[in-house]
Amino acid sequence: MFFNSTSNRIKGALVFLLVVTAVASFTYTHYLVDKIREKEHSGVELWARALEYNSKPLYEDTRNELSGIMIEISALEGIPDMVKNRWIRALNRAESDLSNASLDFIASELIIKNRFEIPSIVVDEEGNILGSRNTGNRELDDQIIAEYASLNEPIRIELGAGDMVQEQFIYYGDSAIIRTLQYFPFVQFGLLALFLGLGYLSLSSIKRTEQSNLWVGMAREAAHQLGTPLSSLYGWIALLKEQNNDQETLQIAHEITSDLNRMQTVAERFNKIGSIPELKPMKVGPLIRQVMEYLERRMPQFGKHVTLSLDVRSDRRVPINQELFAWAMENLLKNSLDAIDAKSRNARVHIEAHEHNNSYIIDVSDTGKGIEKRNKKEIFNPGYSTKKRGWGLGLSLTRRIVEEYHKGKIFVHRTAPGEGTTFRMIFPVQGNGKKPSSEHNGRQLADKKETS
Repeated sequence: MFFNSTSNRIKGALVFLLVVTAVASFTYTHYLVDKIREKEHSGVELWARALEYNSKPLYEDTRNELSGIMIEISALEGIPDMVKNRWIRALNRAESDLSNASLDFIASELIIKNRFEIPSIVVDEEGNILGSRNTGNRELDDQIIAEYASLNEPIRIELGAGDMVQEQFIYYGDSAIIRTLQYFPFVQFGLLALFLGLGYLSLSSIKRTEQSNLWVGMAREAAHQLGTPLSSLYGWIALLKEQNNDQETLQIAHEITSDLNRMQTVAERFNKIGSIPELKPMKVGPLIRQVMEYLERRMPQFGKHVTLSLDVRSDRRVPINQELFAWAMENLLKNSLDAIDAKSRNARVHIEAHEHNNSYIIDVSDTGKGIEKRNKKEIFNPGYSTKKRGWGLGLSLTRRIVEEYHKGKIFVHRTAPGEGTTFRMIFPVQGNGKKPSSEHNGRQLADKKETS
């Protein structure tokens, strides 16, 4: 099941947290937008009512009475004209203040100062746009009317009084703050996803580093533990040679010494895991022959009759670490031998080494069972193995030796089920630390073979 492992449960928890946060963010933002829209509707409606109020005459009966009093004062006799004029001016000022005080406030504070930063347009009964505000450089046409109508219900107002009443409509859109809030959940979701992704990658990196350090520690501890019995065995072999002079015993002691030297080499390899290897320019041909000779002497234990052949076409020195390179070659050869059926006739493993475009190419070809297409990318993964017994670390370790330690490249150059496999290793000749392009070099070499 998916949630059986701890890592999968952590992944599920992170995804659940991301979904819950996204839903909560969208819900709360939608709530805020609705509340702000209600307030903005109130603001636009206030502005609409101010326009409507500004177009109608106020306190008409009171102002008529003041006009009548002014006429009566003008008709009075026995009062100096200077006094009459002073009274009439005061009444005129009172009438003016009575009719304009509230209108001046509405016009100056609500209409002229444009306190509501909401895009709005005023439309007459026939749909003609009479005015606008806060619409920027947008073209005033039917499209903007349809857009605002889809966002908010238009507000109806009546201008004038009596027979001069005119019906108009105010359409308005969303303010800048609403438009910003509508995009905010997506930004928040993206940032949260980025944060969780970085957190997951960091945890994965830490986990891989801890696992790598654990394997390095185990490998070095194994090498350290092997050192004591190896030293003791060397002593026993030396004692055996001193006390026995017959040829057969000496030959056995020699073979045991060879195996002990081999074990010492393996221990040194494990001891070098995790450290930066020293690369020295060396000819790879003799090193490959040493690995082949070691395996040829032990070929009977594989229960197979396999011909090993080597074709070295270049003696160019390549920057390599001798022990790690030999380890990688041994893993590839053992992998090729394992791929060959014990009953196969004319079984063969051929190694070809040559130079091309400032790279040293080594091809290891076998007549084994081949690799299926779907498994080509998985064979270098740790733990992948087609054998019943095996850890699946050989090719993974070989890739690490070639690519991380030698800055080279290893890949499956050719393979087909039942037709064998060719592994290709590419090493930079100059030792500049740049990885060679496997596709580029492989394609050029293939073209070269086709034209030859």
